[in-house]
Amino acid sequence: MANLKEIRSRISSVGSTMQITSAMKMVSAAKLKRAQDAVTQMRPYSNKLTELLVNLSSTLDSSEGGVYSENRDPKKILLVTITSNRGLCGGFNANIIKKAKYLMEADYKNIETDILSIGKKSTEHFEKNGYNVISSHDGLYSDLTFENTSEIAQIIMDSFTNKDYDKIILLYNQFKNAATQIVMNEQFLPIKSPEETETKVGDYIFEPNQKDIVDQLIPKSLKTQLFKAVLDSHASEHGARMTAMHKATDNAGEIKKELTLQYNKARQAAITGEILEIVGGAEALNG
Repeated sequence: MANLKEIRSRISSVGSTMQITSAMKMVSAAKLKRAQDAVTQMRPYSNKLTELLVNLSSTLDSSEGGVYSENRDPKKILLVTITSNRGLCGGFNANIIKKAKYLMEADYKNIETDILSIGKKSTEHFEKNGYNVISSHDGLYSDLTFENTSEIAQIIMDSFTNKDYDKIILLYNQFKNAATQIVMNEQFLPIKSPEETETKVGDYIFEPNQKDIVDQLIPKSLKTQLFKAVLDSHASEHGARMTAMHKATDNAGEIKKELTLQYNKARQAAITGEILEIVGGAEALNG
């Protein structure tokens, strides 16, 4: 059995860890509320815009702006992985990395696949393991705005229109609640047809004209789609970290209880031993 000093030191260490994890949990809970509000307000707008985009693109040919819906034989694919810059959030980052690896090794095994990374964790992992990371945008989270996300979306859109890539996939965690994140494998480009998305094709009157709407709406809708994915991932990150830190705090509490019990047993054994020594010494003197 460990001596009393060692056990006291471990109890103190576990107590310090509990304070850190509890503080991180509270910080993530505060940030989660803002991130959750942002993504829940964004979703209806983004979903409706995507629906309009699908309907609109289905009526166009490539010369009118349907270049974003042009289906080509996939010879080169770009995976956009959206992770976090920090760890300590359970399997949040690992799930995206595993999904990307699975797609490259299974679905796109014989197709050249590159990675565009948003978030340090995926950048570090894929670069370390020899994957082709064409660019990383780890600084986005320090100033997460639609304008900054739009710049990244424009790079992705240009790579498709320039025929550098034939298909572009978004991989991110969709926020469901603080304890649940859903790994999403979402086709960004080419834009899916109404048949693929099961979207009802509506009859629209274009004002001022179809070309102007196409020039403005399709790029904006794609930028909004990426922004929604990043917001979803951001909210999911805080939810995952809050849950992970809550579990870590609970586990630390259990360890502290066990150590306190162990400490009390060791102290009691030491006291009992001292009493026996005193009694034994007294009896020896009397005898």
